[in-house]
Amino acid sequence: MSITYLEAIREAQAKALADDPRVFIYGQDVGAFGGAFKATKNLATQFPGRVIDAPISEDAMAGFAVGAAIEGMRPIIEIQFADFSTVAFNQIVNQAATLFWRTNVPCPVTIRLPCGATSGSGPFHSQTMETLYAHYPGLVVMTPATVEDAYSMLLAAVALDDPVVFCEHKLLYYHLKAEKLPTEALPIGKARIAREGRDLTIVAYSAMVHEALAVAAELQPEGYEIEVVDLRTVKPLDTDTVMASVARTGRLLCVGESYPWGGVTAEVIARVASEGFGLLDVPPQRLNAKDTPVPYHPNLWAAHRPTARSIATAARKLLRS
Repeated sequence: MSITYLEAIREAQAKALADDPRVFIYGQDVGAFGGAFKATKNLATQFPGRVIDAPISEDAMAGFAVGAAIEGMRPIIEIQFADFSTVAFNQIVNQAATLFWRTNVPCPVTIRLPCGATSGSGPFHSQTMETLYAHYPGLVVMTPATVEDAYSMLLAAVALDDPVVFCEHKLLYYHLKAEKLPTEALPIGKARIAREGRDLTIVAYSAMVHEALAVAAELQPEGYEIEVVDLRTVKPLDTDTVMASVARTGRLLCVGESYPWGGVTAEVIARVASEGFGLLDVPPQRLNAKDTPVPYHPNLWAAHRPTARSIATAARKLLRS
């Protein structure tokens, strides 16, 4: 019996609720309806009074969570789509992120953001927000790319005393499956070598890890061994693992689904260029979504985000440099 990425998120929340009476879930339609994507299905029945429907106000939801955390609770907030979290931006970056530094009181809030585009979802339900939140000190930003990490990292997020922005990719909800849930995991802030190689390092996170792995498989018959690094968290960023990989391969391609201006891929390249320039055989490159709002039409959407095809083109160019 296999378990999906979405089911792993649901199981992690169930375990967190069962293990710690301070945990509760708050969000729009998370109760009897089970959430917009059914990530909380049946949890309101299993844990009466602890899976609570919220008003349609992300600002109020985040503020409520910060207040609950101050009083010793460990809230999990579900924002229906990551894009809507901007309504709660003040509460997240000016209140939750700074609380400990201002008051010495921890703020253990977990904010679940269903992120990323799916075909036809358009500009208001498709954005990846990790770049925005990673900019602010005080926040931990997680981007799980596997079923195992979706489960173990969400549990770790709830256990942390820091506020966590948990970016779960909607495209992975049903398309990604594993045989079982993990019993152990890498620590938060540690990247994972998803595939070993010697000729090129592709650094990716979230859904782009799977596009990168597809490229590595495609290029293997051509004689290339591609190393794929899954960042897992983008704040903190595991520079050491990235640098060690580049030391082995001499080439670096960073791939992200977010917009190209600034961002995680830019940060990775900046760190490698400034701290490990001598490791590079050719200039590092990055590949992001187009610098436009996410389009509705499936064909335009497919051209907007990085895919295995566009990543393979960029990888071949680097390999032949």
